Amino acid sequence: MIGKTLAHYEITALIGKGGMGEVYRARDTRLNRDVAVKILPAEMAASPDRRARFQREASTIAALKHPNIVTIYSVEEEDGVHFITMELVEGETLTKTIPAEGLSLDSFLEVAVPLTDALASAHGQGVVHRDLKPANIMVTHEGKVKVLDFGLAKALENTVPPGDLSMSPTLTYAAATNAGVILGTAPYMSPEQ
Repeated sequence: MIGKTLAHYEITALIGKGGMGEVYRARDTRLNRDVAVKILPAEMAASPDRRARFQREASTIAALKHPNIVTIYSVEEEDGVHFITMELVEGETLTKTIPAEGLSLDSFLEVAVPLTDALASAHGQGVVHRDLKPANIMVTHEGKVKVLDFGLAKALENTVPPGDLSMSPTLTYAAATNAGVILGTAPYMSPEQ
Protein backbone atom coordinates (compact mmCIF):
# COMPACT_ATOMS: atom_id res chain seq x y z
CA MET A 1 0.00 0.00 0.00
CA ILE A 2 2.94 2.36 0.66
CA GLY A 3 3.48 4.57 -2.37
CA LYS A 4 -0.12 4.21 -3.58
CA THR A 5 -2.72 6.97 -3.71
CA LEU A 6 -6.30 6.70 -2.45
CA ALA A 7 -8.41 9.61 -3.69
CA HIS A 8 -6.09 12.55 -2.85
CA TYR A 9 -4.18 10.78 -0.07
CA GLU A 10 -0.64 9.58 -0.84
CA ILE A 11 0.20 6.65 1.45
CA THR A 12 3.69 7.14 2.88
CA ALA A 13 4.18 4.72 5.81
CA LEU A 14 2.54 1.96 7.84
CA ILE A 15 1.75 3.13 11.37
CA GLY A 16 0.13 -0.01 12.77
CA LYS A 17 -2.26 -2.93 12.37
CA GLY A 18 -5.32 -3.88 14.38
CA GLY A 19 -8.35 -6.13 14.30
CA MET A 20 -10.32 -3.77 12.06
CA GLY A 21 -7.62 -2.66 9.66
CA GLU A 22 -4.25 -1.13 8.99
CA VAL A 23 -3.38 2.48 9.75
CA TYR A 24 -1.09 4.42 7.45
CA ARG A 25 0.48 7.84 7.43
CA ALA A 26 -0.65 9.70 4.32
CA ARG A 27 -0.26 13.09 2.70
CA ASP A 28 -3.52 14.93 2.01
CA THR A 29 -2.57 16.62 -1.26
CA ARG A 30 -5.61 18.94 -1.24
CA LEU A 31 -4.99 20.41 2.20
CA ASN A 32 -1.22 19.84 2.23
CA ARG A 33 -1.13 18.06 5.59
CA ASP A 34 -0.32 14.61 6.95
CA VAL A 35 -3.19 12.46 8.17
CA ALA A 36 -3.77 8.92 9.39
CA VAL A 37 -5.67 6.63 7.04
CA LYS A 38 -7.31 3.50 8.47
CA ILE A 39 -8.02 0.95 5.74
CA LEU A 40 -10.53 -1.84 6.10
CA PRO A 41 -8.87 -5.05 4.80
CA ALA A 42 -10.33 -6.37 1.52
CA GLU A 43 -11.60 -9.60 3.12
CA MET A 44 -13.51 -7.55 5.70
CA ALA A 45 -14.73 -5.05 3.12
CA ALA A 46 -16.39 -7.95 1.31
CA SER A 47 -18.68 -8.43 4.33
CA PRO A 48 -21.61 -6.01 4.59
CA ASP A 49 -21.62 -6.49 8.39
CA ARG A 50 -17.96 -5.56 8.73
CA ARG A 51 -18.34 -2.56 6.42
CA ALA A 52 -21.26 -1.44 8.58
CA ARG A 53 -19.15 -1.85 11.73
CA PHE A 54 -16.34 0.16 10.12
CA GLN A 55 -18.85 2.89 9.24
CA ARG A 56 -20.21 2.81 12.82
CA GLU A 57 -16.69 3.26 14.20
CA ALA A 58 -16.17 6.35 12.06
CA SER A 59 -19.60 7.76 12.93
CA THR A 60 -19.07 7.07 16.62
CA ILE A 61 -15.69 8.81 16.78
CA ALA A 62 -16.77 11.67 14.51
CA ALA A 63 -19.63 12.46 16.90
CA LEU A 64 -17.24 12.79 19.84
CA LYS A 65 -15.86 16.28 20.33
CA HIS A 66 -13.06 16.33 22.87
CA PRO A 67 -9.42 17.47 22.76
CA ASN A 68 -8.23 14.09 24.11
CA ILE A 69 -10.10 11.99 21.52
CA VAL A 70 -8.74 11.53 17.99
CA THR A 71 -10.58 13.59 15.34
CA ILE A 72 -12.15 11.90 12.30
CA TYR A 73 -12.01 13.84 9.03
CA SER A 74 -13.84 11.57 6.57
CA VAL A 75 -15.10 8.11 5.64
CA GLU A 76 -14.35 7.24 2.04
CA GLU A 77 -14.27 4.52 -0.59
CA GLU A 78 -11.98 4.52 -3.61
CA ASP A 79 -11.81 1.63 -6.11
CA GLY A 80 -13.34 -0.78 -3.58
CA VAL A 81 -11.00 0.29 -0.74
CA HIS A 82 -12.91 1.51 2.32
CA PHE A 83 -11.03 3.89 4.60
CA ILE A 84 -11.28 6.52 7.32
CA THR A 85 -9.11 9.63 7.39
CA MET A 86 -8.30 11.12 10.77
CA GLU A 87 -6.00 13.32 12.74
CA LEU A 88 -2.42 12.07 12.71
CA VAL A 89 -1.36 11.75 16.35
CA GLU A 90 2.40 11.55 16.70
CA GLY A 91 4.01 10.28 19.87
CA GLU A 92 4.16 6.98 21.74
CA THR A 93 1.46 4.67 23.01
CA LEU A 94 1.20 4.05 26.74
CA THR A 95 2.45 0.53 25.98
CA LYS A 96 5.81 2.06 25.09
CA THR A 97 5.90 4.90 27.62
CA ILE A 98 5.06 3.11 30.87
CA PRO A 99 8.34 2.00 32.48
CA ALA A 100 8.65 -1.49 33.99
CA GLU A 101 8.55 -0.02 37.49
CA GLY A 102 5.36 1.92 36.67
CA LEU A 103 4.65 5.62 36.58
CA SER A 104 5.36 8.13 39.32
CA LEU A 105 2.24 9.67 40.86
CA ASP A 106 2.79 12.92 38.94
CA SER A 107 3.25 11.08 35.63
CA PHE A 108 0.23 8.89 36.37
CA LEU A 109 -1.96 11.95 36.99
CA GLU A 110 -0.68 13.63 33.79
CA VAL A 111 -2.17 10.68 31.89
CA ALA A 112 -5.11 9.69 34.11
CA VAL A 113 -6.80 13.09 34.39
CA PRO A 114 -7.12 13.85 30.65
CA LEU A 115 -7.89 10.18 29.94
CA THR A 116 -10.78 10.07 32.42
CA ASP A 117 -11.99 13.44 31.14
CA ALA A 118 -12.06 12.04 27.58
CA LEU A 119 -13.88 8.89 28.68
CA ALA A 120 -16.37 10.86 30.79
CA SER A 121 -17.08 13.01 27.75
CA ALA A 122 -17.56 9.92 25.55
CA HIS A 123 -19.83 8.31 28.16
CA GLY A 124 -21.77 11.57 28.45
CA GLN A 125 -22.31 11.39 24.69
CA GLY A 126 -23.51 7.78 24.97
CA VAL A 127 -20.36 5.93 23.88
CA VAL A 128 -18.35 3.25 25.72
CA HIS A 129 -14.89 2.50 24.28
CA ARG A 130 -14.83 -1.28 25.21
CA ASP A 131 -11.16 -1.82 24.29
CA LEU A 132 -9.31 0.79 26.30
CA LYS A 133 -5.76 -0.46 26.65
CA PRO A 134 -2.29 1.12 26.64
CA ALA A 135 -1.92 0.47 22.90
CA ASN A 136 -5.03 2.61 22.24
CA ILE A 137 -3.83 5.61 24.22
CA MET A 138 -1.25 7.90 22.69
CA VAL A 139 0.91 10.46 24.46
CA THR A 140 2.09 13.11 22.01
CA HIS A 141 5.59 14.55 22.00
CA GLU A 142 4.09 17.58 23.80
CA GLY A 143 2.63 15.32 26.53
CA LYS A 144 -1.00 15.49 25.39
CA VAL A 145 -3.08 12.33 25.87
CA LYS A 146 -5.24 11.08 22.96
CA VAL A 147 -7.67 8.15 23.00
CA LEU A 148 -7.52 6.20 19.73
CA ASP A 149 -9.26 3.27 18.05
CA PHE A 150 -12.94 3.20 18.89
CA GLY A 151 -13.36 0.13 16.65
CA LEU A 152 -15.17 -1.78 19.40
CA ALA A 153 -17.02 1.23 20.80
CA LYS A 154 -20.62 0.73 21.75
CA ALA A 155 -23.32 3.35 21.46
CA LEU A 156 -25.69 3.42 24.40
CA GLU A 157 -29.31 4.40 24.73
CA ASN A 158 -30.55 6.24 27.79
CA THR A 159 -33.57 4.37 29.15
CA VAL A 160 -34.75 7.16 31.46
CA PRO A 161 -37.85 8.91 30.14
CA PRO A 162 -37.09 12.57 29.35
CA GLY A 163 -37.71 14.82 32.35
CA ASP A 164 -38.23 11.88 34.78
CA LEU A 165 -35.72 12.52 37.55
CA SER A 166 -37.30 10.01 39.92
CA MET A 167 -35.63 7.11 38.14
CA SER A 168 -31.90 6.55 38.26
CA PRO A 169 -30.28 6.73 34.83
CA THR A 170 -29.68 3.35 33.26
CA LEU A 171 -27.76 2.84 30.08
CA THR A 172 -28.46 -0.11 27.83
CA TYR A 173 -26.57 -1.34 24.82
CA ALA A 174 -28.00 -0.61 21.41
CA ALA A 175 -28.32 -3.75 19.29
CA ALA A 176 -25.21 -3.29 17.13
CA THR A 177 -23.47 -6.39 18.51
CA ASN A 178 -25.06 -9.82 18.82
CA ALA A 179 -26.23 -10.70 22.32
CA GLY A 180 -23.69 -12.75 24.24
CA VAL A 181 -20.77 -11.74 22.00
CA ILE A 182 -17.82 -10.42 23.98
CA LEU A 183 -15.46 -8.09 22.17
CA GLY A 184 -12.24 -6.53 23.37
CA THR A 185 -8.88 -7.38 24.89
CA ALA A 186 -9.60 -9.47 28.01
CA PRO A 187 -7.23 -7.80 30.52
CA TYR A 188 -8.54 -4.35 29.56
CA MET A 189 -12.28 -4.96 29.26
CA SER A 190 -14.64 -2.80 31.26
CA PRO A 191 -16.37 -4.38 34.28
CA GLU A 192 -19.73 -3.98 32.49
CA GLN A 193 -18.59 -6.46 29.85
